[in-house]
Amino acid sequence: MQSNFTSLDWIIFCSYFLVLILTTVILSQTKVKTSRDYFTGGNAMPMFAVAISVLATSQSAATFLGGPEYAYKHDLTFLGFYVSAFLAVVFVSKILVPRFYAINAITVYSYLEHRYGESSKRYAGVMFLVGRLFASGARLYIGALAISMILFSDIIPSHIAISIAILMIGALGYTYFGGVKSVIFSDILQALTYVGAGIAVLVYLYYSLNTDFSTIVNTLSDNNKLKLVDFSFSGGFTFWTLITGWFLLNIAAYGLDQDMTQRVLTCKNKEAGAKSLIYSIIFTIPVAMLFLAIGLLLYLFYQHPELSSVKSACIDQNVDGQSVKIFMLYILNEMPEGLRGLVTVGAIAAALSSTNSVLSAMSSVAIEDIYRPWISQNKKSEAHYLKASRFMVIVFALLLSMMAMLSFYWQQYSELPLLNFALGVMAFAYASLLGVYGAAIFTNRGNETTVLFALIGGFLTVLFLQPYIIGNIIEIKVDFAVMMVVGTLVSFGIMMVGKQDGAIN
Repeated sequence: MQSNFTSLDWIIFCSYFLVLILTTVILSQTKVKTSRDYFTGGNAMPMFAVAISVLATSQSAATFLGGPEYAYKHDLTFLGFYVSAFLAVVFVSKILVPRFYAINAITVYSYLEHRYGESSKRYAGVMFLVGRLFASGARLYIGALAISMILFSDIIPSHIAISIAILMIGALGYTYFGGVKSVIFSDILQALTYVGAGIAVLVYLYYSLNTDFSTIVNTLSDNNKLKLVDFSFSGGFTFWTLITGWFLLNIAAYGLDQDMTQRVLTCKNKEAGAKSLIYSIIFTIPVAMLFLAIGLLLYLFYQHPELSSVKSACIDQNVDGQSVKIFMLYILNEMPEGLRGLVTVGAIAAALSSTNSVLSAMSSVAIEDIYRPWISQNKKSEAHYLKASRFMVIVFALLLSMMAMLSFYWQQYSELPLLNFALGVMAFAYASLLGVYGAAIFTNRGNETTVLFALIGGFLTVLFLQPYIIGNIIEIKVDFAVMMVVGTLVSFGIMMVGKQDGAIN
């Protein structure tokens, strides 16, 4: 496949990176004196800015490319994921956020120190770092796929590595100097970019079809593409998985994952933090619908040529023997110059919004939950911790880049769909944390020892249930939702074995 980028596309592409450089310079002027300011923005961030930042963080390149892919191949049942997320966010807002603000937390894992002791916070922090390394490495890899296709017209390993480096350097610019405050304001820019790009392609796709709106709806309905709820037991995004495993995942994502919850902890109080979460989902649902709608129109474009203006549309989804997502295929082969560059920039913005945020989150956990308690007796200055925080941002940038390359080979071996792959790797840490926090909040059981074993037990349970392990033993495929439920129950069960050792609830 040859790249169809024109001079206008490259001008738009380069202009976007110029804007990134300029905004990086502007946002890096933020005065940061302590690690707390670096990680919480002085608890002075506007509620709506935080809500948009949470939206941008949740909408990675996996959604930008994977959302249309899901609707193209299936239907609208993925939208139920965000309905599940709304219910989960209500739970987080009412149960978790007030507890975090009550102890003036910098990270969500501070609650475990309050509940069980300092070691518990450290154990949970390590589990988060491991799980987030898996999940965000996968997200970074998905974004790199798009960049590689743009720059090199292929997705061979060396070009994927260069694309990962481009994205990571862009993310580092925001995070290193200004901390979470710069990340939040940059997320607003990224969100506007990729939502604007999505709207542009939806409008263009709609007018490229030689038919009216009612015919589009009727054709999609006749092909069973408008189904919103699936009551079968087939796995995926059915009603049953959405109220079980996916519901648990969303509680963990919005309430126990420092990558998301760090934004909430930058608000001035618990009420503003809770509202920012609620609004983030309210904003996210129409954005998700936008990209699913693109997938539906792509289905009509490619599968119903009688409705398409372009009768010779390229539909070969293989490049170098590897699958290319249908949206990227459309961008590179069917879109006019200018618009192609704009939409490509949207994919990059989606990738950057999730990458710069995770650097700040991982650094905050490493410094506040692990490093600071470890050397607290040495009485280091705040300038020392701020310097260490920025150093850890660079360390995690390198680690995530390596994990992204590993994900390149991992996905080929596991043969998982793009969207399921990016979401699925989160289960390793989430199931463990859900069990521990469930015990901490709703029972009087557990102690520092059981926290450690519960985190390990949940992780190993999810690992064992992976298709490349259990599938090789008894030839059975375990759905992701089942992994979440079983992993959480194992972690919670281990917590119930331990008696409370006197910590405060």
